[in-house]
Amino acid sequence: MRKLLSFFILATAVVAASCQQDSNSTNWPMYRGQSASGVLDGANLPLNFDISSGENVKWNIELPALGLSSPVIWGDRLFITTAISQADDTGLKPGIFGDISSVDDESVHEWMVYCIDKNSGRIIWERLAHTGVPAMKRHAKSSHASSSAATDGKHVVAFFGSEGLYCYDVDGELLWKKDFGRLESVFFSATSAEWEFASSPIIHNGSVIIQVDVMNGSFVASFDVKTGRELWRTERDEWPGWSTPNIYNHGGRDIVVLNGYKLRAAYDFKTGEEIWRMSGGGDLPIPTPVLGDELIYFNSAHGRVSPIYAVSKAAQGDITLETGETSNEFVKWAILRGGSYMQTLLLYDGLLYNLGWNGVMNVFDALTGEEAGRIKLGDTRSFTASPVASDGNIWAVDDMGTVYVVKAGREPELMASSELGGVSMTVPAITNGMIFFRTVDRLIAVGR
Repeated sequence: MRKLLSFFILATAVVAASCQQDSNSTNWPMYRGQSASGVLDGANLPLNFDISSGENVKWNIELPALGLSSPVIWGDRLFITTAISQADDTGLKPGIFGDISSVDDESVHEWMVYCIDKNSGRIIWERLAHTGVPAMKRHAKSSHASSSAATDGKHVVAFFGSEGLYCYDVDGELLWKKDFGRLESVFFSATSAEWEFASSPIIHNGSVIIQVDVMNGSFVASFDVKTGRELWRTERDEWPGWSTPNIYNHGGRDIVVLNGYKLRAAYDFKTGEEIWRMSGGGDLPIPTPVLGDELIYFNSAHGRVSPIYAVSKAAQGDITLETGETSNEFVKWAILRGGSYMQTLLLYDGLLYNLGWNGVMNVFDALTGEEAGRIKLGDTRSFTASPVASDGNIWAVDDMGTVYVVKAGREPELMASSELGGVSMTVPAITNGMIFFRTVDRLIAVGR
């Protein structure tokens, strides 16, 4: 069952895999690429493709079972995860709906990590990380493999929440693993609504950083990527969230920054000491912080407000805004209604793009927060995946698998649209000459 049952390679050449870093910085090493930016210029991507005819499709392979993790890439190798169960055939429920209940399934799952040749779709290796009944149930728009892997070209780290954290070398040898017990990823006001874990790990300067915001015992922690030795762990007074951490540098010091509701905060990369904190915002935070030159951007949208915040990298102490405020010493500007529930912001050429569930993409001046433009994508379709950008164009995918290519700028313009042929809620990944899309059961490489 752990083997891929079938795959269809639309390209004829099989290129040997390599784990060496590309000289043109074409790696996509974590969720949403370098520093979660979602940006890789110089990729020379086609605007259109056609799954049926194979036009501009390099390859198209089947992925077993269900996962919402995004591909990560180093050199010629692509890494992705999934969770296999022959009994859980519910799939993903697309669209906008208010059902908070969990999928009723207690079948045995197999949590898998795959290494794939990005040029051909050939599977280089696959590893079974864990077998068992999931400790947490999932939401109908979630999976048991929603956290993206991370790689530094030597190691590959996969986080499966309650099923553990696993570190392999790039040839598939298991180096270490961690068990954190049952991580309660639930709706804080209705704890029977189990939605599964989704925060992705990151690797930075020899350390693995994880954000674990759950119902009881939230924390952020650092581990030695070579040995798995815990370097530090800092407790967080926080409700469940699904955001991935990020890292910025200020004054020569690396700083770990986390989105949150009760505790949006930053921590010293070496020690875990808290540097600043801020409360407020959407009460189920999912988007990842986005980094500018001097500012960090946050958004969220659940509950009474849907804010976007621009926070100075020089922030210290408690920087929480007073009621009705939109700025203070370290919060340079705030839009109290304008953020998104699911999607991470896109910062590109001085503009900040916010894509909503309804397909409305608002454009803001990144330094001032002033609205600069907007565009509506699709008709009534919903969007879950965060957008990415390359060479002056923005790529956005709706839940039903329509890919929209939008010309970036203050007057965004729809340039093209193509169909993936299946439900898609996963952030695309970009490398030199190719962009990768994940549908509910396939992985598709698009390129000229």
